[in-house]
Amino acid sequence: MAYQHIEVKPIAGALGAEIDGVDLSEDLGNAVFSEIQRALHENLVIFFRDQDITPDQQKDFGRRFGTLNIHPQYVPLDGHPEILPVLKEPEDTLNIGAAWHTDVSFLEKPSLGSLLYAIEVPDSGGDTMFANQYLAYETLSEGMRDMLEDMTAVHSDRVLSNPASAKNRNEGRSTLIREEAMTNDEICNEHPVVRTNVDTGRKGLYVNAAFTTRFSGMTEEESKPLLEFLYAHAVRPEFTCRFKWENKSVAFWDNRCTHHYALNDYPGKRRSMHRVTINGERPV
Repeated sequence: MAYQHIEVKPIAGALGAEIDGVDLSEDLGNAVFSEIQRALHENLVIFFRDQDITPDQQKDFGRRFGTLNIHPQYVPLDGHPEILPVLKEPEDTLNIGAAWHTDVSFLEKPSLGSLLYAIEVPDSGGDTMFANQYLAYETLSEGMRDMLEDMTAVHSDRVLSNPASAKNRNEGRSTLIREEAMTNDEICNEHPVVRTNVDTGRKGLYVNAAFTTRFSGMTEEESKPLLEFLYAHAVRPEFTCRFKWENKSVAFWDNRCTHHYALNDYPGKRRSMHRVTINGERPV
């Protein structure tokens, strides 16, 4: 079915599309918003160019999809607890998001999606990659799909909150973890290995290398071989797209059916962004 109010231009075969004909600084009518929502469901991650928006306007757009998350570990933007500043200064060696993951999967109700706005990006480098987890699931063998169907896995925030890990991260980057969030008390929840997106009815693989620690009822050692296979399978090149940022670009991805990876390939350059994350439902 054709779009009537927006233009949708896919950027890769697996996922991803650029959206034209939308000004996110304005109030969007229901017809336009409905088509944006449809484009997200069909393409899993959507991109907007040349958007001049304030933090409040970014939050207003995010709220059209649901309530906004306040990140349990990272220091927020001053005056905007719902906005995470994703910042890498020229002297930083580390960036945020430099591993394949889906945002805050360790929460009881993980994120529906994330909305990232580029304020200042380098001329080259700093791209973000995305991977389609519907395809990751659908291309597994029937036997593997049958085995995974009723399994659950444990997701933990310890890679962020563990005191030693958090302090090392804070020494190398400008997006900081709060001191009071550095604790050995993990945020830990179990979720289905195969997740059904309630908005599309499609099944996708739902484990990620950043936050999934083991299968329920198994040790980490026992879980490791199969998890490592699934992590590698989930991000096969044919499942991915790659987005080149420009100043004032916006990306909005569905965390329920994608992984993403922020490339750290721009030493000595500044990259500044604002992220809003939309709360989701308990995975099924």
